[in-house]
Amino acid sequence: MKKAFTMIELVFVIVIIGILSAVAIPKLAPIVSNAKDAKAKATVASVRSAIATQKQKLVLQGEFGNITKLRNDDGVFTNLMYSKGNGDVNGSRVLEYDVQKCTGRSGCWNTSDGVTYTYYKTASDTCIFKLANNRFDTNSSCVGVVE
Repeated sequence: MKKAFTMIELVFVIVIIGILSAVAIPKLAPIVSNAKDAKAKATVASVRSAIATQKQKLVLQGEFGNITKLRNDDGVFTNLMYSKGNGDVNGSRVLEYDVQKCTGRSGCWNTSDGVTYTYYKTASDTCIFKLANNRFDTNSSCVGVVE
């Protein structure tokens, strides 16, 4: 009675696993990229919603200043800042959970001034967003990347 696998059976199983992995692995790479794009689109939508909400709150309070910045030093999208005529003051939080600054160069955000934001889809494929006139918009070259 046989109690072990033969070498031919083991090689046959290894070959089948190799063929299956050669077919499956290339199909997973676009899924990761699509997930990063979906996360970026959700971040843009959340930031735009936060800007609109904060602007509405300010108008109801009789404040008609512009929203001037979207961060402080803790993260990329931490706090809304708005102009009150005598300087910028803190508004409300932009997002419930902060978007941390880029550590890699793929699927992340960075800013140096709180007004211009760079989304790194890959190291060479970036989108620039800018906060101006209470809007968070990008130039036409980014359409389809995160919008």
